[in-house]
Amino acid sequence: MFTNQKLKQLIIPLVIEQILAVLVGMADIMMVSSVSEAAVSGVSLVDSISILIINIFAALATGGAVVAAQYLGRQQEEQACFSAKQLILCTTVISAVIMVAFLLFGQPLISLIFGKVEPEVLSSAQTYLFITSMSYPFIALYNSCAALYRAMGNSRISMVTSLIMNSLNIAGNALLIYGFGMGVEGAAIPTLISRIVCAVLIVVMLRHRQDQIRLDSYFHLGFDWPMIKRILQIGVPNGLENGMFQIGKILVQSLVAVFGTASIAANAVANNFASMEVIPAAAIGLGLVTVVGQCVGAGKIEEARYYTKKLMKWAYMASIALNICILLGANVLLKLYHLSPETLDIAFKLLFIHGFFVMVIWPVSFTLPNALRAANDARFTMSVSIASMWICRIGLSYVFGLGLGLGVVGVWLAMICDWFVRSAFFALRFRGDRWTRRQLIES
Repeated sequence: MFTNQKLKQLIIPLVIEQILAVLVGMADIMMVSSVSEAAVSGVSLVDSISILIINIFAALATGGAVVAAQYLGRQQEEQACFSAKQLILCTTVISAVIMVAFLLFGQPLISLIFGKVEPEVLSSAQTYLFITSMSYPFIALYNSCAALYRAMGNSRISMVTSLIMNSLNIAGNALLIYGFGMGVEGAAIPTLISRIVCAVLIVVMLRHRQDQIRLDSYFHLGFDWPMIKRILQIGVPNGLENGMFQIGKILVQSLVAVFGTASIAANAVANNFASMEVIPAAAIGLGLVTVVGQCVGAGKIEEARYYTKKLMKWAYMASIALNICILLGANVLLKLYHLSPETLDIAFKLLFIHGFFVMVIWPVSFTLPNALRAANDARFTMSVSIASMWICRIGLSYVFGLGLGLGVVGVWLAMICDWFVRSAFFALRFRGDRWTRRQLIES
């Protein structure tokens, strides 16, 4: 079903899109770091919450993309279009509710979770959260439409809109932070504006009549609960998995906050590079949703297996090549940030730990499960991920970080243990055939 050329046309734009997203995150931190380490720490604390919310939106979008891809595999374009409408309606309503909740209760929530941090850090975090939470409906809408384009095998559209969004964000940051000296607000406002612009843009493009999946009307969507249920059968387990994963990261972040501002800042910088280190494997994981979803929809299970193995090889080759380059240049890259010697030393250790194990185990832990989700096996991936996160990532973080006195380095070692546990379960599941027996949409 997919030639090498089609696979490259799908995956290369996804890689570029992931690179753009990571570069914007790095640019945000670099620009805010020119204000103060307290500002960097505040933004990084909020980012852990924002990533939780955005991943929930992405999980719902994945549910819609899986359903749409399977309909396309069965050559049922009308049903694919209908599922797209339900996805957009569902994510818009949910994201609007979340936005209102954060506008009303976001600042007390920050104080509750990270109350032990320095007052200046807490103030920066509260300001950044209030402004960026207004962008939640727009990033949810963007994620849904981008996922639908990927379901069609067209990742170029999401790449182009991502380029526009990230360019606006970086330009706005430079203007407001350096030009007007706005600090944290100067990083938050461009994020809001860029997300609004790109959400509007990609929704308009989805009206294109020649696309396999398209919106014929903005005002006659209408809830269809059976179709929403099909979307949520993938989206809810995936959302719970992503949500619990990010909640775990927030709990771990609150532990990192105990180790002081240097550890918080080093953790933020290392997380920027960590996002860069997984770009190829993460992009291929997004591509797997389309490829396996269409294969499963067409009833071609052996092709789904074949393409999964093939793309996993690509993920490993690309990850190894990228991370060798990053680790060799780590000292130079870290000097781009305005960090104290203590913070710089911690960040280097974290960067090396993460980069080495990305080459060893990350693709099996995070790329492979997307093939299972695309075949409707989302409940299994959810159960494994949540259990491993609570036992390894959270439990061992306290054992290594506090009990053994390893600090933030111990927290990252606990994360690696989590990767190994989940990878063992996912690899065994893929080798069997239970994941091929799931049914989501009717024949």
